[in-house]
Amino acid sequence: MPKFTTVAEYVAAQPEALREVYAALLPVLDDAMPHPAALYHGAPTWKAGRNPVCLAKAYSSYVTLAFWRGQLIDGGLEPSAREMAHVKLRSAKDVDAKQIAAWVQQALALETESAA
Repeated sequence: MPKFTTVAEYVAAQPEALREVYAALLPVLDDAMPHPAALYHGAPTWKAGRNPVCLAKAYSSYVTLAFWRGQLIDGGLEPSAREMAHVKLRSAKDVDAKQIAAWVQQALALETESAA
């Protein structure tokens, strides 16, 4: 996969179905997070301070929305490596803005607790 310098370039390079997922997902995350996304390890990632909170990585047929401390979050995320957990978004219809905002609130609270 080519290297991108911006989130917009990354999204533009995805197939149409995944661009539609990003079109629904990015505004939800940008509204809920204190800082806009930046590319981190090649995928759009949102941080709280210096700590990554979540990422939205494209695969061939879905976008994975993953939270670094997602296994500590309530609400149906699938466990991943270490403390991470994720959900696969296959279409824009899978983007549940209310649920995603709730996950983000929990993730940000976890970051606030760990900083205290």
